[in-house]
Amino acid sequence: MVRLTLWALLSLTFVTWVSTIAIKGPQGGVDVLTGERPLRQEFSVFKDSGPAFDLYIQSLRHFMQQNQSSLLSYYSVSGIHGYPHRAWNGVDGGYDAGYCPHGSILFPPWHRPYLALFEQILWKTAQNIARRYPLSQRRQYQEAAKTLRIPYWDWALSSRMPDLTNTRWITINAPHGRRNVSNPLYEYTFHPQPSAADFPPDDSTQVSLYHHSVRYPDAAGNSQPELSNLQLVKNGQGLHDQTYKLIAEASGYGPFSNNVDDDLGNHYLSLETIHDGIHGMVGGGGGHMSFIPYSSFDPIFWLHHANVDRLFAIWQAIYPDSYAKPQVSDFGTFTNAPGSLEDTNTPLTPFHSNDDGTLYTSTTARSTRTFGYTYPEVIDWNVNSSQLASNVRTRFNALYNPFRNDTLSSLKKRSKVAAQYLNATDHQWFVNIRVDRSAISSFFIHFFLGSIPVSPQTWSFASTLVASHSVLAPASSISRSSPVTSYGQISLTHALVSSPEISCLDPDIVVPFVTRKLSWRIQKFDGSVLDVGEVPSLRLYVAGQTVRQCARADEFPVYGPLVAYRSVTSGKQGCLGEEDPL
Repeated sequence: MVRLTLWALLSLTFVTWVSTIAIKGPQGGVDVLTGERPLRQEFSVFKDSGPAFDLYIQSLRHFMQQNQSSLLSYYSVSGIHGYPHRAWNGVDGGYDAGYCPHGSILFPPWHRPYLALFEQILWKTAQNIARRYPLSQRRQYQEAAKTLRIPYWDWALSSRMPDLTNTRWITINAPHGRRNVSNPLYEYTFHPQPSAADFPPDDSTQVSLYHHSVRYPDAAGNSQPELSNLQLVKNGQGLHDQTYKLIAEASGYGPFSNNVDDDLGNHYLSLETIHDGIHGMVGGGGGHMSFIPYSSFDPIFWLHHANVDRLFAIWQAIYPDSYAKPQVSDFGTFTNAPGSLEDTNTPLTPFHSNDDGTLYTSTTARSTRTFGYTYPEVIDWNVNSSQLASNVRTRFNALYNPFRNDTLSSLKKRSKVAAQYLNATDHQWFVNIRVDRSAISSFFIHFFLGSIPVSPQTWSFASTLVASHSVLAPASSISRSSPVTSYGQISLTHALVSSPEISCLDPDIVVPFVTRKLSWRIQKFDGSVLDVGEVPSLRLYVAGQTVRQCARADEFPVYGPLVAYRSVTSGKQGCLGEEDPL
């Protein structure tokens, strides 16, 4: 594999400097002395914020209405992520890809200035709108505009898309009174329709031809969000459990950050893997979110990625001394060649930190303070790093600890060790998955415990479905000479807990049951079915680990080593062979 140093790469690419747009994020409401700053709020809270929500909706509508040729239009800003694969703000590149790095240590920090740019545009627009309210309301709206920040959708807590993202019309209080307006959270309408040069035709999908963003489209290109929600809800408990386990267990940045890190060991879960699942399930059978180069045109992308950034910020507060180590970029981006070595000094193109053309790096974008926001769990002023980590663990446990909150009813299924609940030793169960994500177009691997419905169109919602694992095709069209292995993990624990055939979670009970019941099928995002043999790179296996719960609210469980149970899947297509390394 060819490896290019960062500075050699710079000499080839970043050559067209123009008047730059500095990305600072909104600074209104920030106390520069203490570091106190406004919160990004969960959507279910934010929607009831009154003036702030009114301003957010109006600002987003205004953003979407801008001429698509404008550098700061919704079309152009969304296009930074993937298509139309062209320079933004003078940062040139020579590769057939968007700027967004996937399968890369840059994945979490790159999205931070990207979201800040989006937030900055909405914030500036909101200041102008607030000034237009009648005097009796103006002060209230100006105060709300000052501290306005974008919301996030916490899909780990509630996997259904927020109801207000799936209604065509929405009622708000505008400067001239109550108005029922087209909902900018539902879809983005292209004006005009992108040319074939911007959105290249693709025989495997119709997504480039739709006149507006869609979710789980039918044959006529109409969104079917109710089907997206069915799939999200079916995977909801798994999302919850995965999110908790990732934050509680993944102390190393590389395995936490992306799903192609080569230092994972047998811990296959990453932030990018969970993120990919949301993309696949919201987009469903061919919607914009299913395809990384088009995903940012769907307005729910920004709610989704604000939550990804939140989980990154939570992780940073808990593990402040861990950060990116150099890693080869297998996929590349618009500016970074596949095979280049990335580190904390690699520019996060095309985002400038000042008017002089300086680009952000993972170092300069490391803190949310830089961009003037934080999240409810990360109140990082007037505390030291140890106190902050303790506070964040406490808040995170209160929200997500599946043993304290969501599986109390499974007490009868604890392991045989007699102990108080919070001190009990338990088992958790998973399927670890590795596959070449560059081999074919995006697909699901559906896992079942029990019978599989005859119709593939019902697989995503089947009563026996445990989880659907999303494998997203590369965001770039750059050709590669070698496979790119990605790693993922789905949880079996919640399905085992709910089964009347399982008396406890010990291996002597679970292994025979899963050996009999577990099966999987592969389905492309267009609904067509692939034989498992058509994905020869697939290797999966069942694994389990013990978990010792902690009694203190600011502690995480202690996870034992993952034990591979190769016999569970032995002889089945796509499984890990006896001689295959873990």
